Amino acid sequence: MRVLKVIGFALGGLLLFFALAIWPFGDRDISPADLRARYANAASRFIELDSGTLAHVRDQGRRDGTPLVLLHGSNASLHTFEPWVAMLQDDFRIITMDLPGHGLTGRTVEDDYAMDAQVAFVDEVMRKLHVERFHLGGNSMGGRVTWHYVLEHPKRVDHMILIDASGQPKEDTQEETAAIGFLLATTPVIQNLLVFVTPRSLIEASLQATFSDSALVDAAMVDRYHAMLLREGSREASLVRFQLPRDDGRVAGLSGLQHPTLILWGEDDRLIPASDAHKFARQLPNSIVRIYEGVGHIPMEEQPKRSAEDIRAFLKGSLRAGG
Repeated sequence: MRVLKVIGFALGGLLLFFALAIWPFGDRDISPADLRARYANAASRFIELDSGTLAHVRDQGRRDGTPLVLLHGSNASLHTFEPWVAMLQDDFRIITMDLPGHGLTGRTVEDDYAMDAQVAFVDEVMRKLHVERFHLGGNSMGGRVTWHYVLEHPKRVDHMILIDASGQPKEDTQEETAAIGFLLATTPVIQNLLVFVTPRSLIEASLQATFSDSALVDAAMVDRYHAMLLREGSREASLVRFQLPRDDGRVAGLSGLQHPTLILWGEDDRLIPASDAHKFARQLPNSIVRIYEGVGHIPMEEQPKRSAEDIRAFLKGSLRAGG
């Protein structure tokens, strides 16, 4: 972490210098209409919430299947779960959504990206879809939204799935590693510059640090992440979100949950260490842990077949601890 901080400040200094030099030629916003044309598909729906925000949602798979709701991580989008959709749609009704400040949902009318607002967003989307009970899972930030949602609405969720989930307090002595993009996004002053200058190369470097096998990061993926971040208002939303407190202390409440929980983690996760999987397991009395060797922060894209099989077995009741 110390080395990355030094690198981060050095890069930040360079960004500041070049930002002043190329300010008139900085990365331009992309309109929502242009992004929809590129990244929406036949399964995409835009649900108007009470505030007027349009939530991008995909509702796929078996209409009579048990609903499985999946929430993406920070600066990602619902596209990250498309490999699971392809493999699980014959068994489940799979609902994915772009969370506030992300993807084709983008900046919200309220401009509120705190955890309570994220939970309220998910709850309103599900009520607009008239879905009362469902399985709920999330990756990274989406994992944190998941367990906060279950704490807030325990009777609406049957099974919980945490995928390299965030939310565990960081020990003072814990050595962290992080993608350079996330590091710069949390560094004062430097983070403000990213609203105007957001190099594609920075997104590429961050994704390569997120995946254990950087070869999985292709040009189309980098283009999508970069374009989504350049959506009108999304960089400003990200700045607001990264300035929010990281620890709200609610993780202590997990010990009171009895929901069957599957905890999936990449052994090589450089953003959130695999040791956090075992912290969640100790807090959740009815949990199963699967650690994937040679996998980083995003198992559903790095090892989709095995992770999807574990999801299917877990939700059908055939996955056992230690199996």
